[in-house]
Amino acid sequence: MTPEQIRELYLAGDLVLDEDDYANEVEFEDAYEGLEEEDGDEEEEENEDDEDEEGDEEDDEFHDAEAGGIEFVVHVGGAEDAEDDGDDDDNTAHDAQTLLFQRHLLSLVRDPRGGLHQRRILELLRRANLGHLFADDEELLNSLDESRRRPRDPDRFPKVPSDKGRELMSSGVFGRSEVSRLRTKKRLARRLLDRELGLGTRSARQVNQSAIAQSLIPSTEAESTIYYHAPVYSGQFSDDGNFFYSCVKDFKVRMYDTSNPYKWRHYKTVQYGPGGAWTLTDASLSPDNKWLAYTSIQPNVCLAPTDPNDTGDPYILNLDDGRNSVGRWGRGFGIWSVRFSGDGRELVAGTNNNSIIVYDIESRRVLHQVRGHSDDVNAVSFADKSSPHILYSGSDDSLIKVWDRRSMGDGREAGAFVGHIEGLTYLDSKGDGRYILSNGKDQSMKLWDLKMMYSTARFNELDPFQHTSGSGTFDYRWGPYDDRDWFPHPNDNSVVTYRGHSVLQTLIRCHFSPPSSTDSRYVYTGSHDGKVWIYNMDATVAGVIDVKKTSMNESALPPAYDRVHARRGFRGWTTCVRDAAWHPNAPFIAASAINGWEHELGTVTLHSYNENKIDDGEPRMGTAYDEKMRPVRSAAAQDDSESDDDDYNPEDDDSDEQTGW
Repeated sequence: MTPEQIRELYLAGDLVLDEDDYANEVEFEDAYEGLEEEDGDEEEEENEDDEDEEGDEEDDEFHDAEAGGIEFVVHVGGAEDAEDDGDDDDNTAHDAQTLLFQRHLLSLVRDPRGGLHQRRILELLRRANLGHLFADDEELLNSLDESRRRPRDPDRFPKVPSDKGRELMSSGVFGRSEVSRLRTKKRLARRLLDRELGLGTRSARQVNQSAIAQSLIPSTEAESTIYYHAPVYSGQFSDDGNFFYSCVKDFKVRMYDTSNPYKWRHYKTVQYGPGGAWTLTDASLSPDNKWLAYTSIQPNVCLAPTDPNDTGDPYILNLDDGRNSVGRWGRGFGIWSVRFSGDGRELVAGTNNNSIIVYDIESRRVLHQVRGHSDDVNAVSFADKSSPHILYSGSDDSLIKVWDRRSMGDGREAGAFVGHIEGLTYLDSKGDGRYILSNGKDQSMKLWDLKMMYSTARFNELDPFQHTSGSGTFDYRWGPYDDRDWFPHPNDNSVVTYRGHSVLQTLIRCHFSPPSSTDSRYVYTGSHDGKVWIYNMDATVAGVIDVKKTSMNESALPPAYDRVHARRGFRGWTTCVRDAAWHPNAPFIAASAINGWEHELGTVTLHSYNENKIDDGEPRMGTAYDEKMRPVRSAAAQDDSESDDDDYNPEDDDSDEQTGW
């Protein structure tokens, strides 16, 4: 059925899509499978055969449609037709033809082998640039949309640079303030020489060391790229920087020895089990770095040892104690976020049934399950790495709540933060018991001070949802955010707001920069635009790492993708940086990204401070590796992108899924 036929049914009032059922049932948050722009009729015809062959795979990959149980409710005729018994034969014939079209439409939707599968229906109905299919006058629709918008103050956006951010930079809490007041900027080589020779007073040497740390911001050019056969959802360094883990959609966590930041070594892979759902959602290291907890959209937490000599299966911790545990799909709940407590004895988890769970590892029982929010709890975090008492939760209800672990039994929060007007995607604590950072679907990252939180009494006086956008007005999975909808929350108690990056289609993460390698000077975040955004504390941009540019490297692509690249080039290639990790002791950022023509690839790119784009050191910049740190091409092959596939042996690859082009 063509779009024009759907349009005719829609305009005639004979086709009604039940949006309420769709909105209530589609619950998976990490719908990164965005709908890509069409490249024109010519390319569409060229790839028509490939699309037919991959139709089933596309439906499986587009997990929102798969999990949502979308129901197309079709009404034949209207009330007037039902009351009018005097229709002539022409109307009867028209109704019969309409019913035939409707049956054909439903058969196409229900049968993935048909020409109009679920993904295509969603593409037609959701893409903003196809609105003309359902209206004769698009300008009229736009004018009606504008009339519904509240007039906005053109100066409503946060001031940059932020005055409060400047105060923080001068306070010494986020790096030495003397550095920003230096009138002359010495070259880095001169500063390094001064440090090695021990020149200057003790205070001057401290300032010099801080200046070195603050100036070493990683650049776009990648030292190396690790390719995976599935999207990478998160990746972080241990606190000592000696190893790195990556969580991949194939339900495997890879661990790497990074004691030499320039030469990583894969040493262990652990599997989620049994039966993960969609992807791995989160992971957390124990304070002693001996255990890694990782989750999926299931009530189970896998607990795996990080010791390379321990080859046993992970422990399975079931956080479902049977109390209010049914999720929105009529089955066990799923976990979006998990964290170890400061003493390593407990786990706290945020779930898709609006609850925060505290779990005792030794006794293997749920201590608390609190329905603390009115929507999914996408993020949890402890305030202090050394204390298990104060924790935070961030939700799709746009709120951050503060909990005292010692008084969670009564289900009441200790306080709250208000300021986001859309749901939250991530929380990160500075680890000092005071400052936290959040990412939101309102395309804003915010810094919060525990001293400025609303008390429970004050929070209860407010209507926290009065000034949020409201459920259903913006779905970050389906399209870009319109800045005309953004407004400052009148009860915002955040300290600084950071804007510029893009938070769309998946739960993108943000972090504080580490104290040793950056002097705690920055905050940074992944972004849907394929970049890592690094901000000064005053909301000015300190640097941008273009991961998409780095990943579009023909000579670094695994040979298995040579054919598709030869056919399409990098047309349609997209990159979403979902997570980024700054090495605690060296000027490196590892960016975990979702890549590819159909989001079928994942990468971890390692970016370091580099004064020049060309580096003759070893290993060569831009070297590509597979998930076990084996070069995907020989040195000669990287110089000659036309090399054969002999450099890559699929039989040596232990990944569960291989892309067959």
